[in-house]
Amino acid sequence: MTTVAIEQAKINFLRLIDEVVLGEHIVITRNNIPVAEIVPLPHPRPKPTFGSAKGLIKMAENFDAPIEDFQDYTE
Repeated sequence: MTTVAIEQAKINFLRLIDEVVLGEHIVITRNNIPVAEIVPLPHPRPKPTFGSAKGLIKMAENFDAPIEDFQDYTE
């Protein structure tokens, strides 16, 4: 985390934004008192694409066959 006086933040704003893009947190101070923080935004999750997992999931041939341990419960 970097701490910067508000006067320096005004002068170096674009450089500070470049640092935030790289993951840095910037605290802005006025009279040595923290008054604001610039933090990176979380990256949005991409929307899933319909059919993108096609061929990746396999189902066993006996998937819906009765389970031996549960036969007492199904009768």
